[in-house]
Amino acid sequence: MTETNRQYLLKARPVGLPKATDFELVSTPPVKPAAGEVLVGVEYLSLDPAMRGWMNEGRSYVPPVKLGAVMRALGVGRVIESADPAFKAGDYVSGGFGIQSHATVPAKDCTKIDIGLAPLPTYLNVLGMTGMTAYFGLLEVGLPKAGETVVVSAAAGAVGATVGQIAKIKGCRVVGIAGGPEKCRWLTEDLGFDAVIDYKAENVAKALRVAAPQGIDVYFDNVGGEILEACLAQINLRARIVICGAISQYNATEAPKGPANYLSLLVNRARMEGMIVFDYADRYHIAAQDIAGWMKAGKLKGKEDIVEGLKTFPETLLKLFSGENFGKLILKV
Repeated sequence: MTETNRQYLLKARPVGLPKATDFELVSTPPVKPAAGEVLVGVEYLSLDPAMRGWMNEGRSYVPPVKLGAVMRALGVGRVIESADPAFKAGDYVSGGFGIQSHATVPAKDCTKIDIGLAPLPTYLNVLGMTGMTAYFGLLEVGLPKAGETVVVSAAAGAVGATVGQIAKIKGCRVVGIAGGPEKCRWLTEDLGFDAVIDYKAENVAKALRVAAPQGIDVYFDNVGGEILEACLAQINLRARIVICGAISQYNATEAPKGPANYLSLLVNRARMEGMIVFDYADRYHIAAQDIAGWMKAGKLKGKEDIVEGLKTFPETLLKLFSGENFGKLILKV
């Protein structure tokens, strides 16, 4: 085996924004798979806001990445060598491969994917965890009904864009909150959002009164902070707030503050609930079928922002927190 496995290890726990010195790029020989394992040549890696939380010490929905360990990430690639009868060399798979070029992992943790149905990056976007998050977060937690108003923040991001499109499919009025005119135009002209608020150029609270004059029935929150406050101020009776992420808070050096107007939940008998996509793992296949059908019918689109080169990982990751990425941020190994 002549290949070299290039991998990024977590060297230090970041304080604030991650820095290049928080990671270490090393080269090692790929590990030959033992019984029940496969060796995967990783081709694309998903970069997600949740990765920032995985770097922190402390209790969460998954254990933190250990110092000196390969940085956790989802990926897609091709099986180079298999020691499990369920897979053979040449199969395309997805799984938790980490930020590295070659991953030796348990075969049971891999899922076969069909590149005849969609390109590989799509399986890290609408046909991957991104799509699953949007699907279950909106439909299972948000419970939208036709005719209701759904507001989604980080609407030009991978999850937000998918949430908005599914809400439209379900007959809702959809308002997106995004940053910059290009993203806002894409949401209305390409994806069919009913209205979009540019948080970089507008007062969100005031703009919401115009964009959602009947109030908010479902708010899908990806950012937290001031935008969550603005949306809570305009929720309707029995509204549902889906807490999917809080990207505005992830790099804070002080403890994040909750919304000062949380009593709006009491007054409106509303519900605010967090969601983690892994809770729905036994039904991913159902979501994938629906999403693939909507894509085939031209009702749902995905957009990938692909950056080439494993070595660019530390700086590419920062695009998530500056709002620079447009669509699903993916690293081409």
